[in-house]
Amino acid sequence: MSKNKNNRDGLVFSTDPDFFKSFQEEEQDDSPEISPAKQKLRVWLDRKQRKGKEVTLIAGFAGPESGLEELAKWLKTKCGVGGSAKDGEIILQGDHRDKVVKLLLEKGYSQTKKAGG
Repeated sequence: MSKNKNNRDGLVFSTDPDFFKSFQEEEQDDSPEISPAKQKLRVWLDRKQRKGKEVTLIAGFAGPESGLEELAKWLKTKCGVGGSAKDGEIILQGDHRDKVVKLLLEKGYSQTKKAGG
């Protein structure tokens, strides 16, 4: 028996004609759009598991993945740095906490604060 089941969870055969459509609907991101004023974003400086390199970590984003990626792209452009966005967090290379807090407050994220030491 093959070890690769391709996420079928033991399913061998289905008579439902819409079976694969239901799988695709479950995988789509249906997170509701939350207004920026209601989101509590926290901005940290982090060095853990990064060989001593500093990164600015923005956590607490609630909403669709596309909104997170859009916000990350905007912040990376404004700060002129690289980074990534995944799992509700935005990572920017370098220490940009003050600038990020200022930019987010101007964009309407009124509950944004610096966190950590």
